[in-house]
Amino acid sequence: MHLIKSNKVKLLLCSLISLNLYASNDAFDEKIISDKRLKNFELSHEQIQEDSSKLKKDWINPITYQYTKNLGEDYKTDRSVISINQPIFQSGGIYQAIKYADSTYNYATLNLEQQKKELIKSALNLLYSIEKTNLNILKAKYTLENAKIDVNRKKEQVLNGFLDASFLDNALLTLNSTKNSLVDLKYQKQELINNFNNISSKEYTNFELPTFKMFNEKEFLENNLELKKIEADINKKGNYSYMTMAKYLPSINAFYTYSKYHETDDNTKLSKENDQTFGLTLNIPLDVRTFNDVQSKRIDYLKSKLDLENSVDDEKTFFKTKLEKLAMIDERLQITKDDLEVYDSILKIINEEKEAQIKTQSDLDTLQNSQKIKSLDLKVYEIEKQLELLEMYAKLQ
Repeated sequence: MHLIKSNKVKLLLCSLISLNLYASNDAFDEKIISDKRLKNFELSHEQIQEDSSKLKKDWINPITYQYTKNLGEDYKTDRSVISINQPIFQSGGIYQAIKYADSTYNYATLNLEQQKKELIKSALNLLYSIEKTNLNILKAKYTLENAKIDVNRKKEQVLNGFLDASFLDNALLTLNSTKNSLVDLKYQKQELINNFNNISSKEYTNFELPTFKMFNEKEFLENNLELKKIEADINKKGNYSYMTMAKYLPSINAFYTYSKYHETDDNTKLSKENDQTFGLTLNIPLDVRTFNDVQSKRIDYLKSKLDLENSVDDEKTFFKTKLEKLAMIDERLQITKDDLEVYDSILKIINEEKEAQIKTQSDLDTLQNSQKIKSLDLKVYEIEKQLELLEMYAKLQ
């Protein structure tokens, strides 16, 4: 299921209902990536498959064909030689070579998947940021309306001698500052759209943002892409360590050679009959560097295990930090909701006073605009929660 298309960006907001809720990875739909970038990922995956297949066959030696034509003054001869020297036993090295190829494929595939996830995360981050900027633009427009109301109020008060001109000057400065902020926000939105277009070949309005829900730490660690990649790296280095050890252990090769003279120029010493030899060879390498090479690969393997332990700690800290950030946003949400309740109660009073001609329409408009700004703050905080959850989901397989 891909990201649902709509006429405009619709942000689906949800609360953190429970630590056991788990959202679908359908949110990470590759449809958001441009066709060219997707093709690049497809070619990279094909390359990984070919490299893995080659590694699986690396233990098989090639069959060699040699053709020799002797153009000497005494005799001219033509000769063909076909030979092969193939290992059939390497103290477990052949089996480990095949396992190494599989583990290399797993690691490279996970690494490629991680790259794709990061690209999709960037695209979704931009979509969320565009929607957040839209809300901030609306907030700026309401702020601008209040600034205009304040300028008109101060102008009237200055002309009537109730206020010094400096108050009007400050109100005008606030008005100009709000106008500039609105211009900046419009530019920021266009910049975000341009960055999104670098990733996707479709309009940003064609996508509906996903809703992310919370999950527990166990699920986060079990499905963590970075940890799975490190585990694959451990398997890869473990297999390579065994391969290195097998290289210095006894091995048995089967060899076969077939030769034939096509032309002997009537040289009686040379026969046109086929000549073939075959047999087995036992190889016992004696290399003073054996221990150092094997130990080096073993240390590399042990280091990768420690990397996993350190990464698990890092991911736990990351998860904990995100939970604390989400809790902080929830606190801000609650404060904003409390503020809105205060605005509701004050608006009722202002309405009554306006009807009694104690307050003016501008007083009411100012307070209503401020209330609208607070309502938009709620939506902005919900987007910030989704951005934090997006960072977490981008790490999941």
